[in-house]
Amino acid sequence: MSSTSAQVGPGPLPDTALTDFLIEQRLAEPTEAAHWTPLAGGVSSDLWRVDLPGRSLCVKRALARLKVAADWQAPVSRNAYEWAWMRFADRHRPDSVPDLLAHDPEAGLFAMAYLPPERHPVWKAQLLDGEVRVATAAAVGELLGSLHAASAGDATLAEEFATDDNFHALRIEPYLLATAAAHPGLGDVLRGLADRTAATHLALVHGDVSPKNILVGPSGPVLLDAECAWYGDPAFDLAFCVNHLLLKSLAVPGRRAELLRSARILAQEYVRCVDWEPRPALAERAATLLPALLLARVDGKSPVEYLTDDRHRMLVRTVATALLRAPAPTVGDVLDTWEAALPAPTGPGSVRPD
Repeated sequence: MSSTSAQVGPGPLPDTALTDFLIEQRLAEPTEAAHWTPLAGGVSSDLWRVDLPGRSLCVKRALARLKVAADWQAPVSRNAYEWAWMRFADRHRPDSVPDLLAHDPEAGLFAMAYLPPERHPVWKAQLLDGEVRVATAAAVGELLGSLHAASAGDATLAEEFATDDNFHALRIEPYLLATAAAHPGLGDVLRGLADRTAATHLALVHGDVSPKNILVGPSGPVLLDAECAWYGDPAFDLAFCVNHLLLKSLAVPGRRAELLRSARILAQEYVRCVDWEPRPALAERAATLLPALLLARVDGKSPVEYLTDDRHRMLVRTVATALLRAPAPTVGDVLDTWEAALPAPTGPGSVRPD
């Protein structure tokens, strides 16, 4: 939803609640000069880079109404669950999240380290610039699978992250149910996927594993923005991430082969980690969610901004509809169907969308 390394330039000063938070948490002295810069990339939170003498950090605050055209509201309590998810990830894979500094659950605020973009570029920016490294996708798949494996069957985590209402508001309703409303002919299928997803509780789900929320760090991928954290269906995270690689294969036709290979390798590395349930069961749930999420990023409440060509949006609708009506058993089968439907790339090299 946002990135700790996507700067957009100086803006208005934050309100006093944010500045007071830094002082109360002893992250800043009252007499220190602080330069606040809003960071871009998110619709669900305010995110600031704070430059203090000799150091920089980020402060994040959840918003009650998300910054999208559709009316999309969500509880600000998700900020506390994001903090808790990041603490979980830090225990198991310390390099996979920024250093955590301070948290105020009542105010819906937390502070974390600022990761400079020259050392931690945003994966989405790399992909749209045509810089596609299959090794990065492999590392993302392995990291995601290992975190799911570390949380599977953990009753304490299941109780701590019983965030079904949050996940419904942030994912089930705007992605699956809103898309069902936009496509009445697929309504029964999409509502069935929504019900199945909501009823599956197997591992700790990040909920927003998108390239815009992944930094490519020197020690591996760094995950951000776990506001949707929920003890639920891990297949959702896998499908959610692979979905973005498929959509980008339309936007960056000159790197289509590498993007599709990245999607396959990510899924393969993820599945290697699955030891909490039969692998075919998880593969089937991911494969049936994937076309629903493809369609959601065109006709749900949060369409991707880089699919500006009507022909691309129609291709997504056509392929997704066919796969929802005749489900594929594995992510690889979905990829085969997607690849067969793609038009031949026009022009050499990569093309960054407007």
